[in-house]
Amino acid sequence: MTFEVIDTDVLVVGAGGAGCRAAIAASDSNQEVTIITKDILGKAHTVMAEGGINAALANLDPDDICEIHARDTCRAGAYLNNQNLAEILANEAPPRIFDLENFGAIFSRTPDGLIMQRPFGHQTYRRTCYAGDRTGHEVLATLTDELRRRQIEIVDEVFATSLLRSRNQISGVTVIEIRTGRFQVFRAPAVIMAAGGAGRIYDVTTNAQADVGSGYAMAYKVGVELIDMEQFQFHPTGAAIPPAARGRLVTEGVRGEGGILLNKDGERFMKRYNPRLLELAGRDEVARSIATEIREGRGTENEAVFLDVSFLPAKIIEERLPTMLEDFLDIGVDIRNEPMEVTPTAHHVMGGLKIDTSAETNLSGLYSAGEVAGGVHGGNRLGGNALAAGQVFGKIAGDSAAKFAEKNSIPSIDRESISKEYSRVMAPLERDEGLSPSDETQRLQRYMWDKAGLFRNEEDLNSALNLIKDQQKQVKSKLAVKNKATRYNTEWISALELQDLILVAEMIVRSALLRKESRGAHYRTDYPNPDNKQWFVNIVTSKKKENMVLTRTPIVITKWAPPWMEK
Repeated sequence: MTFEVIDTDVLVVGAGGAGCRAAIAASDSNQEVTIITKDILGKAHTVMAEGGINAALANLDPDDICEIHARDTCRAGAYLNNQNLAEILANEAPPRIFDLENFGAIFSRTPDGLIMQRPFGHQTYRRTCYAGDRTGHEVLATLTDELRRRQIEIVDEVFATSLLRSRNQISGVTVIEIRTGRFQVFRAPAVIMAAGGAGRIYDVTTNAQADVGSGYAMAYKVGVELIDMEQFQFHPTGAAIPPAARGRLVTEGVRGEGGILLNKDGERFMKRYNPRLLELAGRDEVARSIATEIREGRGTENEAVFLDVSFLPAKIIEERLPTMLEDFLDIGVDIRNEPMEVTPTAHHVMGGLKIDTSAETNLSGLYSAGEVAGGVHGGNRLGGNALAAGQVFGKIAGDSAAKFAEKNSIPSIDRESISKEYSRVMAPLERDEGLSPSDETQRLQRYMWDKAGLFRNEEDLNSALNLIKDQQKQVKSKLAVKNKATRYNTEWISALELQDLILVAEMIVRSALLRKESRGAHYRTDYPNPDNKQWFVNIVTSKKKENMVLTRTPIVITKWAPPWMEK
């Protein structure tokens, strides 16, 4: 085994909105910063965030303040949120918006020249800033330009396979250079995990191909605590047709601009589920309502419902929803004149690495931000809070990591751990024949969608867990790739991604089995109500020796108590 070692002060894993913002913040402290990404810079999943980014600017609603934003975040999150993190999110979102503007971001504007804000679900005021329906693209393009302007070291097309620790401190990351297949080690006293989500666990998802949960898996394997992994958000509106595009995001901005949901009979069914908030109820509630309509036979022949904006002026649709207009025109649907067909789709992990207010995990020197970090959103994320959290906690993680790196030298690396990791990643290449990564990935995605999706129960979850345990054993000893070359071998990378997917699926299913109630996005048909006496807790997942251990941790109320507690 031979490998190259690259040293840096602060290493950022992931180049989405959170990772880029973290790298920029760390560079402000004159630390040497390296950012690594599996994709080419600028292609992270952040570009697929369409609707907007939340900040209590009060441009349209003068009464909006940061405290109300924080309260809305906790209320929507079923009060599972770390309230200190929710408060930081709300307080720091406005200055992060102005940072983006200073870096060059162009937001949609009011006639008076202020940043335009639209209403999003479960929010008291209009606070979602946007750039048409391409907000994520604008944010990421702005940040990557800033990275280049600062000449921050960018290493793209490398796949991070494991975190390295030296005693109780992070020491680096092992990677495969995709272009060459070379095994490498990056050493750093401070590492920021910003590797994104895990939507590819499910058969129908809004997520990019790269969102395979590697950040969660790598962190778990070195003893990092994860929180509330059962809380997986299913976006209410993904495209239903064509089949190849099923699940592709239909932004909440469509409903924010006044879009209404109709079943096959033309009934505006949200009047039955939430007559006050209608289509702007929480994402969890709208998703379950749509799924119920479909399950009970009131969906379309494509197992979907209609989302209609055709009554809006064409100019509004063209100016504020240009991506949606273009996407549906491509499949022969003109949303200016006819409705879209939409269906729920796997979207966002609310759980993730447990962080404190400095964005640090329980492993010294390891920080986290973005979707891979947990605790901010609780049981249900507000639309527009993902981009905001990436900017807020990306900056915090970058600042904190830079301070840590300034005080700590690069730790030694454990060659035995590196050797074991090298053997693991090479194993699929060394087998002459065996299980197909593609087939096994599809198998996992189908049974997770069927058994651990929007509606859950004991029998299905136990079935999923048994399948996962069986697949883990099979994959560990039998996974093989046909192409034995290492250069640009995407099948090999897929084989390694599959192992991450299976591990994260296990975390989700075990947490969902443990939480015997319905709360937030986690809905159990066999326990359809919240149990506030037994289950008003966070579930923390960690590795003890070789076992996955789940611990119930009481919720700490620092400011906003849930209504049932006040009574």
